Amino acid sequence: MNFLTGEYIYINKPYGMTSFGALAYVRTRISRKVGVKRVKTGHAGTLDPLATGVLILCTGKKTKEIERLQLHDKEYTATLQLGSTTPSYDLEHEVDQTYPTEHITRELIEEVLTSFVGDIQQVPPQYSACKIGGDRAYELKRKGKEVQLAAKTIHISELELTDFQPKTMQMSIRVCCGKGTYIRSLARDIGRALHSGAHLTALCRTRLGSVRIEDCITIDNFSAWLDQQEIEGLSYHNNEIQK
Repeated sequence: MNFLTGEYIYINKPYGMTSFGALAYVRTRISRKVGVKRVKTGHAGTLDPLATGVLILCTGKKTKEIERLQLHDKEYTATLQLGSTTPSYDLEHEVDQTYPTEHITRELIEEVLTSFVGDIQQVPPQYSACKIGGDRAYELKRKGKEVQLAAKTIHISELELTDFQPKTMQMSIRVCCGKGTYIRSLARDIGRALHSGAHLTALCRTRLGSVRIEDCITIDNFSAWLDQQEIEGLSYHNNEIQK
Protein backbone atom coordinates (compact mmCIF):
# COMPACT_ATOMS: atom_id res chain seq x y z
CA MET A 1 0.00 0.00 0.00
CA ASN A 2 1.12 3.55 -0.65
CA PHE A 3 -0.72 5.96 1.62
CA LEU A 4 1.17 8.97 0.25
CA THR A 5 0.09 8.49 -3.36
CA GLY A 6 -3.39 7.43 -2.26
CA GLU A 7 -5.40 4.62 -0.69
CA TYR A 8 -8.97 3.95 0.47
CA ILE A 9 -9.40 2.78 4.06
CA TYR A 10 -12.73 1.36 5.19
CA ILE A 11 -13.43 1.99 8.87
CA ASN A 12 -16.30 0.77 11.06
CA LYS A 13 -16.76 3.93 13.11
CA PRO A 14 -17.56 3.19 16.76
CA TYR A 15 -20.36 4.70 18.83
CA GLY A 16 -19.49 8.00 20.48
CA MET A 17 -16.60 8.93 18.18
CA THR A 18 -16.89 11.74 15.64
CA SER A 19 -16.03 11.07 12.02
CA PHE A 20 -13.14 13.54 12.34
CA GLY A 21 -12.00 11.73 15.49
CA ALA A 22 -11.84 8.45 13.56
CA LEU A 23 -9.95 10.19 10.75
CA ALA A 24 -7.46 11.75 13.19
CA TYR A 25 -6.86 8.40 14.92
CA VAL A 26 -6.11 6.66 11.62
CA ARG A 27 -4.08 9.54 10.16
CA THR A 28 -1.82 9.72 13.22
CA ARG A 29 -0.96 6.04 13.03
CA ILE A 30 -0.44 6.03 9.26
CA SER A 31 1.79 9.11 9.44
CA ARG A 32 3.87 7.48 12.17
CA LYS A 33 4.14 4.27 10.19
CA VAL A 34 5.15 6.00 6.95
CA GLY A 35 7.49 8.39 8.74
CA VAL A 36 6.04 11.76 7.76
CA LYS A 37 4.51 14.55 9.81
CA ARG A 38 1.02 14.22 8.36
CA VAL A 39 -0.43 12.10 5.56
CA LYS A 40 -3.12 13.96 3.62
CA THR A 41 -6.40 12.33 4.67
CA GLY A 42 -10.13 13.00 4.28
CA HIS A 43 -13.41 11.16 4.75
CA ALA A 44 -16.49 10.66 2.58
CA GLY A 45 -19.89 11.04 4.22
CA THR A 46 -19.96 12.24 7.82
CA LEU A 47 -21.53 10.01 10.48
CA ASP A 48 -23.02 11.51 13.65
CA PRO A 49 -21.10 10.66 16.86
CA LEU A 50 -23.95 8.42 18.02
CA ALA A 51 -23.99 6.50 14.72
CA THR A 52 -21.77 3.56 13.82
CA GLY A 53 -20.71 1.87 10.61
CA VAL A 54 -19.08 2.44 7.24
CA LEU A 55 -16.74 5.44 7.03
CA ILE A 56 -14.53 5.67 3.94
CA LEU A 57 -11.20 7.41 4.51
CA CYS A 58 -9.10 8.59 1.57
CA THR A 59 -5.39 9.38 1.60
CA GLY A 60 -3.11 11.22 -0.81
CA LYS A 61 -4.55 11.81 -4.28
CA LYS A 62 -7.55 9.63 -3.43
CA THR A 63 -8.92 12.59 -1.43
CA LYS A 64 -9.94 14.02 -4.82
CA GLU A 65 -12.51 11.20 -4.99
CA ILE A 66 -14.39 12.28 -1.84
CA GLU A 67 -17.12 14.26 -3.62
CA ARG A 68 -17.74 11.39 -6.03
CA LEU A 69 -17.92 8.85 -3.21
CA GLN A 70 -20.45 10.99 -1.34
CA LEU A 71 -22.83 10.72 -4.32
CA HIS A 72 -23.08 6.95 -3.89
CA ASP A 73 -26.21 5.49 -2.35
CA LYS A 74 -26.12 4.42 1.29
CA GLU A 75 -27.80 1.77 3.41
CA TYR A 76 -28.62 2.15 7.09
CA THR A 77 -30.24 0.14 9.83
CA ALA A 78 -31.98 2.19 12.51
CA THR A 79 -34.00 1.71 15.67
CA LEU A 80 -36.73 4.21 16.52
CA GLN A 81 -38.47 4.79 19.83
CA LEU A 82 -42.09 5.67 19.15
CA GLY A 83 -44.14 7.92 21.41
CA SER A 84 -41.47 10.48 22.31
CA THR A 85 -39.24 13.09 20.70
CA THR A 86 -35.97 14.87 21.47
CA PRO A 87 -34.67 18.21 20.10
CA SER A 88 -31.94 16.45 18.10
CA TYR A 89 -34.20 13.54 17.04
CA ASP A 90 -31.77 11.09 18.69
CA LEU A 91 -30.24 10.33 22.10
CA GLU A 92 -27.96 13.37 22.13
CA HIS A 93 -30.72 15.23 24.02
CA GLU A 94 -33.32 14.24 26.61
CA VAL A 95 -36.94 13.54 25.70
CA ASP A 96 -38.83 16.82 25.40
CA GLN A 97 -42.33 15.54 24.60
CA THR A 98 -44.37 12.34 24.73
CA TYR A 99 -47.24 11.21 22.52
CA PRO A 100 -49.95 8.52 22.46
CA THR A 101 -49.04 5.18 20.87
CA GLU A 102 -52.09 3.00 21.61
CA HIS A 103 -53.27 3.26 18.01
CA ILE A 104 -49.97 2.15 16.44
CA THR A 105 -49.88 -1.32 14.89
CA ARG A 106 -47.43 -3.11 12.62
CA GLU A 107 -49.91 -2.76 9.76
CA LEU A 108 -50.14 1.02 10.27
CA ILE A 109 -46.35 1.36 10.34
CA GLU A 110 -45.92 -0.63 7.12
CA GLU A 111 -48.59 1.48 5.42
CA VAL A 112 -46.95 4.73 6.55
CA LEU A 113 -43.47 3.66 5.42
CA THR A 114 -44.60 3.33 1.81
CA SER A 115 -45.20 7.10 1.67
CA PHE A 116 -41.48 7.75 2.24
CA VAL A 117 -40.21 5.76 -0.75
CA GLY A 118 -39.13 7.76 -3.80
CA ASP A 119 -38.36 11.47 -4.08
CA ILE A 120 -39.59 13.26 -0.95
CA GLN A 121 -39.16 16.61 0.75
CA GLN A 122 -37.17 16.53 4.00
CA VAL A 123 -36.22 19.28 6.44
CA PRO A 124 -32.75 18.67 7.94
CA PRO A 125 -32.40 18.51 11.74
CA GLN A 126 -31.82 21.82 13.51
CA TYR A 127 -28.89 20.11 15.23
CA SER A 128 -27.01 19.48 11.98
CA ALA A 129 -23.99 20.76 10.06
CA CYS A 130 -26.18 22.58 7.52
CA LYS A 131 -24.98 26.15 7.03
CA ILE A 132 -27.10 29.24 7.62
CA GLY A 133 -25.33 32.42 6.57
CA GLY A 134 -21.94 30.82 7.09
CA ASP A 135 -22.74 29.30 10.50
CA ARG A 136 -23.52 25.67 11.25
CA ALA A 137 -27.12 25.10 12.31
CA TYR A 138 -26.10 23.19 15.44
CA GLU A 139 -23.79 26.04 16.50
CA LEU A 140 -26.64 28.56 16.25
CA LYS A 141 -29.01 26.21 18.07
CA ARG A 142 -26.57 25.71 20.95
CA LYS A 143 -26.31 29.49 21.27
CA GLY A 144 -30.07 29.59 21.79
CA LYS A 145 -30.83 31.13 18.39
CA GLU A 146 -33.83 30.23 16.26
CA VAL A 147 -32.97 28.01 13.29
CA GLN A 148 -35.05 27.80 10.12
CA LEU A 149 -34.00 25.23 7.53
CA ALA A 150 -35.63 24.76 4.14
CA ALA A 151 -36.87 21.39 2.92
CA LYS A 152 -34.69 19.57 0.40
CA THR A 153 -35.55 16.89 -2.13
CA ILE A 154 -34.02 13.54 -1.18
CA HIS A 155 -34.44 10.05 -2.57
CA ILE A 156 -35.22 6.86 -0.65
CA SER A 157 -35.10 3.75 -2.83
CA GLU A 158 -35.92 1.16 -0.15
CA LEU A 159 -37.53 1.39 3.29
CA GLU A 160 -38.28 -1.82 5.14
CA LEU A 161 -39.68 -2.51 8.61
CA THR A 162 -37.46 -5.24 10.05
CA ASP A 163 -38.84 -5.39 13.60
CA PHE A 164 -41.64 -3.98 15.75
CA GLN A 165 -42.06 -4.50 19.50
CA PRO A 166 -45.58 -3.39 20.56
CA LYS A 167 -44.77 -3.59 24.30
CA THR A 168 -41.86 -1.15 24.13
CA MET A 169 -43.02 0.69 21.00
CA GLN A 170 -39.64 0.24 19.36
CA MET A 171 -39.32 -0.35 15.64
CA SER A 172 -36.33 -1.13 13.42
CA ILE A 173 -35.92 -0.23 9.76
CA ARG A 174 -33.54 -0.74 6.86
CA VAL A 175 -33.13 2.29 4.59
CA CYS A 176 -31.44 2.68 1.19
CA CYS A 177 -31.11 6.34 0.28
CA GLY A 178 -29.23 8.97 -1.69
CA LYS A 179 -27.01 11.90 -0.76
CA GLY A 180 -28.32 14.42 1.76
CA THR A 181 -30.73 12.10 3.59
CA TYR A 182 -30.92 12.53 7.36
CA ILE A 183 -32.13 9.37 9.08
CA ARG A 184 -32.83 11.46 12.20
CA SER A 185 -35.25 13.58 10.16
CA LEU A 186 -36.77 10.42 8.70
CA ALA A 187 -37.42 9.18 12.25
CA ARG A 188 -39.07 12.50 13.13
CA ASP A 189 -41.27 12.37 10.02
CA ILE A 190 -42.26 8.73 10.55
CA GLY A 191 -43.38 9.63 14.07
CA ARG A 192 -45.48 12.51 12.76
CA ALA A 193 -47.01 10.35 10.01
CA LEU A 194 -48.03 7.88 12.72
CA HIS A 195 -49.79 10.76 14.57
CA SER A 196 -47.30 10.30 17.38
CA GLY A 197 -43.61 11.08 17.83
CA ALA A 198 -40.33 9.23 17.31
CA HIS A 199 -36.60 9.56 17.78
CA LEU A 200 -33.56 7.45 16.90
CA THR A 201 -32.03 5.19 19.54
CA ALA A 202 -29.55 3.43 17.22
CA LEU A 203 -28.15 4.05 13.75
CA CYS A 204 -25.64 2.08 11.69
CA ARG A 205 -24.48 2.75 8.14
CA THR A 206 -24.18 -0.74 6.71
CA ARG A 207 -23.16 0.23 3.18
CA LEU A 208 -21.76 3.18 1.21
CA GLY A 209 -21.74 2.44 -2.51
CA SER A 210 -20.28 -1.05 -2.87
CA VAL A 211 -18.46 -0.93 0.49
CA ARG A 212 -20.23 -2.98 3.16
CA ILE A 213 -19.69 -3.01 6.90
CA GLU A 214 -18.17 -6.49 6.57
CA ASP A 215 -15.37 -4.89 4.53
CA CYS A 216 -14.47 -2.45 7.30
CA ILE A 217 -11.77 -2.41 9.98
CA THR A 218 -12.65 -1.51 13.56
CA ILE A 219 -10.73 1.25 15.29
CA ASP A 220 -9.58 -1.26 17.93
CA ASN A 221 -8.08 -3.51 15.25
CA PHE A 222 -6.63 -0.78 13.05
CA SER A 223 -3.08 -0.75 14.46
CA ALA A 224 -2.78 -4.53 14.12
CA TRP A 225 -4.15 -4.32 10.56
CA LEU A 226 -1.66 -1.57 9.70
CA ASP A 227 1.26 -3.65 10.98
CA GLN A 228 0.31 -6.42 8.55
CA GLN A 229 0.36 -4.19 5.45
CA GLU A 230 3.24 -3.98 3.00
CA ILE A 231 3.77 -0.24 2.74
CA GLU A 232 5.58 1.14 -0.30
CA GLY A 233 8.17 3.85 0.32
CA LEU A 234 8.33 3.13 4.06
CA SER A 235 12.12 2.81 4.24
CA TYR A 236 12.71 5.91 2.12
CA HIS A 237 10.52 8.13 4.27
CA ASN A 238 11.93 6.75 7.51
CA ASN A 239 15.41 7.53 6.20
CA GLU A 240 14.34 11.07 5.38
CA ILE A 241 13.13 11.56 8.96
CA GLN A 242 16.47 10.33 10.32
CA LYS A 243 18.61 12.73 8.22
